[in-house]
Amino acid sequence: MVMRVAIVGCGLIGHKRARALGDTKLVAVADVNRARAAQLASQCPGCAAEADCRHVVARADVDAVIVATTNDALAPVTLAAVRHGKHVLVEKPAARSPDELAPVLAAARQAGVVVKVGFNHRFHPAFRKAREIFESGALGPLLYVRSRYGHGGRPGYDREWRADPAVAGGGELLDQGVHLIDLARWFLGDFVRVQGRIGTYFWKMPVEDNGFLMLETHRGQVAWLHASCTEWKNLFCFEVFGRDGKLQIDGLGGSYGVERLTHYRMLPQMGPPETTIWEYPGEDDSWKLEFAHFAECVAQGRQPSGGLIDALAALVVVGRVYEQSAMPLAA
Repeated sequence: MVMRVAIVGCGLIGHKRARALGDTKLVAVADVNRARAAQLASQCPGCAAEADCRHVVARADVDAVIVATTNDALAPVTLAAVRHGKHVLVEKPAARSPDELAPVLAAARQAGVVVKVGFNHRFHPAFRKAREIFESGALGPLLYVRSRYGHGGRPGYDREWRADPAVAGGGELLDQGVHLIDLARWFLGDFVRVQGRIGTYFWKMPVEDNGFLMLETHRGQVAWLHASCTEWKNLFCFEVFGRDGKLQIDGLGGSYGVERLTHYRMLPQMGPPETTIWEYPGEDDSWKLEFAHFAECVAQGRQPSGGLIDALAALVVVGRVYEQSAMPLAA
């Protein structure tokens, strides 16, 4: 049976999600700007456009809802959809704070629906291959993770909704930083100690443009992470260090450069490692693969990779850093 989907939020990400649906039927879209909803609906024959998302999430012919709104609406729209028995794919960070996300988690469990959070980086080809190598045991026991992720913004960036703490809930740490936290936790496990600092060094806005983290697991493994929107040349680098080798992922395609995975395998005599490189120059298919995974989980009634528990864990980390910096997340 073909899944019938609705999209709430018809901006850039809503359009990306629509293109990633494959054979799934898009039956309705909603946006507070109805003209924007109508524009997306016009690309899908038979798709209805609404200004009020409440009409969309209540439709009997909708099986699943994609929530691609600004951060302040992510949790309320997801909660409304879940209470109508819909499965949901909600963009990261899924809420502005752990307290905002908790009712969604409770409602999803009660309703027995699948809620996937948009941690699409897990589905990039370099990360899929890295995960395969990690699960094979080739790295040996993991030691630590080191990562940097950044962009340089654009003219007017400090006047966009991401710079408004009431709407966004936070700055760069909550935006790109949650991807790094999620990926580090995906490899290392839960973090029991959180240290961090945020700063606003360039952009004249009331949220941070840089976030620095040192996270530690109960085994003493460390994740050293930096998320920035003062990175004048877009950058992505994620390194996983094990006793027997290292994985390094560079680039995400597009302005971040060709996506590349390098496996450095330590030799018994040490010295220069045996090096294998995979490059992925094609189109970013992580959005399609993530949605296909979501649809598969719905069909099989199982929990997805990158769900509400993962989003909650990332938000807890962000919240602790904001508390250390005297900048609480939105209530």
